[in-house]
Amino acid sequence: MAHSATRYLSLHLPHLALESGASAPDLARPRAAYAKIKSAHRLVAVDAAARRLGLAPGLSLADARAIAPDLDAIEHDPAAQERRLAAIADWARRFTPLAALDAPDGVMLDISGAAHLFGGEDALVREIEQRLARQGVTGMCAVAATPEAAWAFARFSRTKRAPDEEKPLLRLVCALPVAALRLDAGIVASLERAGLKVIGDIYMRPRAPIAARFGEKVFGTLDALLGHTRSAISPRFEAPAYIVERRFAEGVAARAQIEDSIAALSVELCRMLESHGEGAQRLCATLFRVDGAVRHIHAGASRPLRDAKAMARLFHERLEAAGKTRDEDVLDVGYGFDVIRLAATAVDSLDPVQHMLAQKGKAQGDLVLSDAERAARMSDLVDRLGARLGTRRVMRLEARDTHWPEHAVVATPVTDAKAGPAPVAIWSEAPERPLRLFENPELVEAIASVPDGPPVRFKWRRLTHEVAAVEGPERISPEWWKQEANALTRDYFRIEDRDGQRFWLFREGLYASETARPKWYVHGLFA
Repeated sequence: MAHSATRYLSLHLPHLALESGASAPDLARPRAAYAKIKSAHRLVAVDAAARRLGLAPGLSLADARAIAPDLDAIEHDPAAQERRLAAIADWARRFTPLAALDAPDGVMLDISGAAHLFGGEDALVREIEQRLARQGVTGMCAVAATPEAAWAFARFSRTKRAPDEEKPLLRLVCALPVAALRLDAGIVASLERAGLKVIGDIYMRPRAPIAARFGEKVFGTLDALLGHTRSAISPRFEAPAYIVERRFAEGVAARAQIEDSIAALSVELCRMLESHGEGAQRLCATLFRVDGAVRHIHAGASRPLRDAKAMARLFHERLEAAGKTRDEDVLDVGYGFDVIRLAATAVDSLDPVQHMLAQKGKAQGDLVLSDAERAARMSDLVDRLGARLGTRRVMRLEARDTHWPEHAVVATPVTDAKAGPAPVAIWSEAPERPLRLFENPELVEAIASVPDGPPVRFKWRRLTHEVAAVEGPERISPEWWKQEANALTRDYFRIEDRDGQRFWLFREGLYASETARPKWYVHGLFA
């Protein structure tokens, strides 16, 4: 077999069911986890001390206590085990971004091209096992050219690194038990009863009779284990387009140091983005804590971003907001972070921008900005507000294809892909409608000179307003194709009272043709 550039590391966690509980184990006593199986409590996991006493998974709890009276038995919590496994998989991403869950008790890593960063595959295996041991977790690793081989060696062999050459690999594989083929327990038991106890017993016999009796999966798994067929893993998180990181000999705990590190990483990330003509739309800063905990800080941009200072500001706002809300998930630094990683999780093309020199206005002395620069400043403001308040809370008013005022404009998150970039609106004259309407039009008492004319005075919220100026009417008819019940024609007026306040009033119903007594409502105010 030719040397393969693809390498997988299987991390086996044999005591995860015991090590995922909230209570601290009593190391002086044998330990086991049990669950109710077919109306009986049976062991599902045992530690090394319990195994030496003859305890094994499947044994009833009563028999186990008879063998080991001082047994520390805990009830198995599958949900806690799943959470612990997910946390370990997240932690393992400090070594490679391609980490996949290998339930119920393992994690599979694609370490292709990453092992040399840690001194080679042997050094990487030692570091992972030692770091887990310091966290109170038992981990057993093996590296191979296929996920199946790595899985088998991690669980059924002391070999930490499988050879790539075919003959040495075949010699090791043939010595493994048939359980290393990862078959159903029933098939494994049937193979063993037939005298096929190790993989070599299967490999040396004709395929057709064994496949006919025990299924094609036996040889499908064997071929994958030997590298004759190829398979892949499904990482827990998709690998980011761009990643930069910094590692520290000692944990970084001060917030200023964390922000400085993110700012420096932003510069490196922007260089990578610039070389590929792209910008980041979603960013993630991942902080790996010394004790194994992992913190993720996400930030989004309303446009492709390639400005290191703007990126640093986004994460400053996120940390500032976390500090004010006392978000322990982000700010709990423990003994510090020894790895800080910055990734662009979503990117888009970004052409180079020609920056124009700002000019001074002749009259006011203010800066005259181009439309592109004005839009960029608006996007920066939106991004900072989104980082502090949450991207879904920063809204824009978006027009809809309807003339009915209640439905003509809707609030949409600025970062919504359908909404497009944040607009920059500049009016040279007053708008014909208020920018914001009341949620429900408010009834007023109005007096008009003629039934279908504008009001001369009206009473709203217990105050009487004398009309000084009127513009209108703007007639809006009901949308007949929607067949809304009791919908009447509206005549809208822009009204200014003698105190200078401006209102948007409408008369509901045409006099004599639709109603005998039209009603008046105020629908919004002009600033």
